[in-house]
Amino acid sequence: MQSKQYKVIEFFIIFIVIPVSFTISYPIWIKMLIGLFGFLYVIFVLLKVEHNKFKIAPHLNWKQFFMHTLLKLLVIICITTLYMWLMDRENLFVVVLNKPLMWLVLLFIYSLLSVYPQELIYRTFFFQRYEMWFSNPKLFIFINAIVFSLAHLFFRNSLVIILTFIGGLLFAMTFNKTRSTLLVSIEHAIYGCWLFTIGMGSLLGFPN
Repeated sequence: MQSKQYKVIEFFIIFIVIPVSFTISYPIWIKMLIGLFGFLYVIFVLLKVEHNKFKIAPHLNWKQFFMHTLLKLLVIICITTLYMWLMDRENLFVVVLNKPLMWLVLLFIYSLLSVYPQELIYRTFFFQRYEMWFSNPKLFIFINAIVFSLAHLFFRNSLVIILTFIGGLLFAMTFNKTRSTLLVSIEHAIYGCWLFTIGMGSLLGFPN
C-alpha cells in the first residue's frame, strides 16, 4: 500500500472514479455500498498503514484558530447574505424561521455524520497519502480543492461546485497549517451550518 503506483491507482479510484460514477444513474443502494466500502478502506489505511492514533494534538492554538475562522465566517456571512437577498430572498433563513427544531437536528447530524468523515477522507487521508508527491504546497492545496469539489458533482449544480472548491481551499489551508482533523472539521461544520441557516441548504442536499 506504500508504492507510488499503488497510491496513484488508489487516488484515481477514490477521488476521480467514484465521485464521477455517482453522477450516473444507478441504484442508490449500490452507491451507498460503494461509499461505505470506500470510507472503511480509508479508516483501515489511516489506522493500519499510516498508524494514526486519532488523538487531539496538545499543541493546537485554539485562540488563533477561532479568531481566523470567525474572521473568514464574517466574510462568508456578508457575501452569502447579499447573494440570498438579491437572488433568492424568499428562502432567506427559511428553515430557521419555519422549522427551528428540524434546523437544530440537521445541524447536529450534518456536523457529526457528514463533516467529520469528509475531513478524514479529503484532508487527513489525502494529505498523508499524497502530499509527498508535491514540492509546491500551493499546488497541492489547489488539487485538494479540485477533488473536493468533484465529490459534489452529483448535485449537478455549478454554484455548489464553486462553493465547495472555495471551501476546499479554506479547509486545505487550515489543515496544512494545523494538521488537525478536529480543527478543520469544526471550521467545515461552522461554514456548512451557516449555509444551511442562511437558506442555501437545498443546494447541498438539506431539506427546506
